[in-house]
Amino acid sequence: QVQLVESGGGLVQAGGSLRLSCAASGRTSSSYALSWFRRAPGKEREFVAAVTWSGASTLYADSVKGRFTISRDNAKNTVYLQMTTLKPEDTAVYYCATGYGVGSNFYWGQGTQVTVSS
Repeated sequence: QVQLVESGGGLVQAGGSLRLSCAASGRTSSSYALSWFRRAPGKEREFVAAVTWSGASTLYADSVKGRFTISRDNAKNTVYLQMTTLKPEDTAVYYCATGYGVGSNFYWGQGTQVTVSS
């Protein structure tokens, strides 16, 4: 069993930045690839970014490429999502999950709200 707890969400103006954190705990939590997803109001959940367990490889959705950066610190069992140049369409609840991208996402956090005002 792996527990994931997201933090760092909030309200920010368009063009601003936020850094989300996802703290993992439980069974061999540092050995999992981890991903970020988001669900905007009235829309389906979508993939945002992923990082392998070593941190050597990353993957991004086209909509965030060049603006968001995913990273991890295995000593702290934490994965980060640095978000810059935020847009109102980035408004969503952001979730972290185990797995690299879509599929094999066995464990999920509760989510953190990000609201970008225009």
